[in-house]
Amino acid sequence: MFRRISVKVAVFVNLILFCVMAVGTLFLVNQQWANMESRYQAGGKLMATFGAKAYARLLEEGVNTNVLSLDDVFDTKYVKFGSFDPPKFNTKFDAYTDRVMIDLIDEFMKNTNVVFAVGADKNGYIPTHNSKFQRAITGDVEKDKVGNRAKRIFADPVGIKAAENRIEGFIQIYKRDTGETMWDVASPIMVKGRQWGNFRVGLSIDELNRQKTEILYSLLGIMSVILLISVSAVILIVNYILRPLTVFTKIASNLADGDVDVKIEVTSNDEIGDLGKVLERMRISLKVAMDRLRKK
Repeated sequence: MFRRISVKVAVFVNLILFCVMAVGTLFLVNQQWANMESRYQAGGKLMATFGAKAYARLLEEGVNTNVLSLDDVFDTKYVKFGSFDPPKFNTKFDAYTDRVMIDLIDEFMKNTNVVFAVGADKNGYIPTHNSKFQRAITGDVEKDKVGNRAKRIFADPVGIKAAENRIEGFIQIYKRDTGETMWDVASPIMVKGRQWGNFRVGLSIDELNRQKTEILYSLLGIMSVILLISVSAVILIVNYILRPLTVFTKIASNLADGDVDVKIEVTSNDEIGDLGKVLERMRISLKVAMDRLRKK
């Protein structure tokens, strides 16, 4: 196969093209991934900020309607109940949040990028979790750690920093106790001018990586198709350009066998045309020499 010039040209040209495309694709992938990550985090910041304002508004509504007192909202006398591991607690406001917050926080879970969306007070106490994480207690510690995460105090370093945060859209890498790694985005919840805690949104890094992988495979697929078309096109074009060379090769072979009577027609002005002109002069010279020999 590699005895054909067209194949050699196609291989070398496309090898160079492949290197250029590989560098270009890598650059585009990195740019696209950086943009995706930026948009991803920006969306998380927006959700955390909106969630914090909505959570605060519902807590204030409880105070305004006398369902809760302001002291109840800021209650930190956590009353342990049951014998759970990790332990669970009640407060003066958790029954209220169970009633009014679940629809709000579950709305965020419709976004496939969101792992959780909750309100945590300044000590990391989460009175009400998403429905997905408020399943019935099974008694199995590991299952319940995943299935029922409400009414726990999340006093891990990330949880405390998130609970005490005063910046809108504060982002941390969160290695959850269930084994998942995600971005934790927090925004302050302000109730009657006082900070109650933070609204926390967990963004799935696995989901982002899945989207990144899809983009990478798409670009690789496009690059493969372009290379396939390029290889085929180069072979066809080179074969077309070199077609006269094939004819001249046959003519040269005939000249070597003594066939000097067929005139060589030259139709191009490039290097192949020059070769044809040289062969024509050679044919004429050979014909003259052979005619002289015949006369002698």
